[in-house]
Amino acid sequence: MKETILLVDDEPGVIEIMKRYFELSGYRIVTAYSGQEALSKLSCQPDLILLDISMPDMDGLALCERIRDHISCPILFLTARNETADRIKGLATGADDYIGKPFDLDELGARVAAHLRREKRRQEQSVLRFFQDMVIDYAGRQVSVGGTPVPLSKKEFDIVELLSVNAGQVFDRERIYETIWGYDGDGSSDTIMEHIRKIRAKFSALSSHSYIETVWGVGYKWNG
Repeated sequence: MKETILLVDDEPGVIEIMKRYFELSGYRIVTAYSGQEALSKLSCQPDLILLDISMPDMDGLALCERIRDHISCPILFLTARNETADRIKGLATGADDYIGKPFDLDELGARVAAHLRREKRRQEQSVLRFFQDMVIDYAGRQVSVGGTPVPLSKKEFDIVELLSVNAGQVFDRERIYETIWGYDGDGSSDTIMEHIRKIRAKFSALSSHSYIETVWGVGYKWNG
């Protein structure tokens, strides 16, 4: 099956050049000319997204930040901005790579191919762990309880992964926040409480076992 690339750029000429190049390289191409249009095209389930930063209605940074919790495929930024601060901000929103304009098509193609190979290896090297009636597929980023998939957002899975890989170890909210969001996160560790609440609600709908235990006055630990 052909791998699908979603191209997002408000310049039709740039889209056309990339579309022609990647179709000749054997990929299935879906195009969007704005951030809003890209949101409506995500149902194509892209294997990789090439995303321009400078767009009028919703720039690439905002789009990446909005969708990153819900998709795991590689996102590569395309931009004429060359400031280090812009690059850092772009990667901090969840992008996997940063390619400056103008770009060489063969180099772009090589970067895309490398990211897709890496993603394929990650998916193939599936690591499973079993806890009571739960199965966690870390490579596939999937959790199921009693055979029923649990719909977790990216951040929710990241929290489950951190706690379950270190089962029995207690993590306070600050450490969980710094590990998942990074030291430069612009939120608060209080958000951990809300994420834990949502995770527990999803688990309790399928199991009576309490997988995430509160250690009062300290934090949380995985109870497998």
